Amino acid sequence: MSLLNRTNNEAALEAAVTTLQSRSLTQLAITRFLRNRVAVGASIVLLILVALAVFAPVFELLTGYPMEFQDRDFYSGKPPNWEAQHYLGTDYNGRDILVRTMFGMRISMMVALVAATVALVIGISYGAISGLAGGMVDTIMMRILDLLYSFPLTLIAVIALAYFGRNIMIVFVIIGLVEWQLMARVIRGQVLSLRNAEFIEAARATGVRPFGILVRHIVPNVTGVAIVYMTLIIPEVILVESFLGYLGLGVQEPDTSLGVLISEGANAIEQKPWMTYGPGIFLVVLLMALNFLGDGLRDAFDPKDR
Repeated sequence: MSLLNRTNNEAALEAAVTTLQSRSLTQLAITRFLRNRVAVGASIVLLILVALAVFAPVFELLTGYPMEFQDRDFYSGKPPNWEAQHYLGTDYNGRDILVRTMFGMRISMMVALVAATVALVIGISYGAISGLAGGMVDTIMMRILDLLYSFPLTLIAVIALAYFGRNIMIVFVIIGLVEWQLMARVIRGQVLSLRNAEFIEAARATGVRPFGILVRHIVPNVTGVAIVYMTLIIPEVILVESFLGYLGLGVQEPDTSLGVLISEGANAIEQKPWMTYGPGIFLVVLLMALNFLGDGLRDAFDPKDR
């Protein structure tokens, strides 16, 4: 009987090992991510916020107030009024805060996505080239990066916006250009651990040029890590955009963002706090969801857990 049980246990163990080996690293990462309830909950919240931002015009229909409509009966920032369908109140010009918050969240998400993509492309390119080249090239590129680190990123963005103008596309690009340094360092570290791997040596032995190794082997192997860190960069990008909006250097009328809306309400926060409640709550929830999602992805793709 014991021999039969031992045989069954060995068979079950072999089957489990076979099943585990047959699963890809991506599948294992997805499984670990789905077990993280906080990260899954953050993903759901983030999807809801994205849906609200995408379908922001629906709120114009629900409330009956277009984003730029000025209600003469609710000038000078009136508190929430459910009978008039101003569910979060109005701003100084009588515009509905709920509708403007939805459109502002759309702009903030667009800034975050475009700027993070710019940071992703530059960071991967710079870090991969530095790590693969090594030697003096790597040293010079890292010292340049250290020099850039010494400049306050927000100050660079403020100077650039003041020089080039406060166009929304300029905001997108400039924030991305000042947020790529961390990505470059992370990618360089990953490339340094891969540059002497067997498959890289095999590619060199078969005559593959450095550019081919970079494109075919290095970049695909660091993309997962880059995406994880991209989710961690996005909250910082949103904060930078909100800070610029608070300083009056963000997006301009008729567009708006969460930072601009918070800036407008901050001047009278003691007398009219409802003007900052809506944009502030949505900004906090958005940042928390992105941070929890980034932590969950980082834990799922952590090589130590593989």
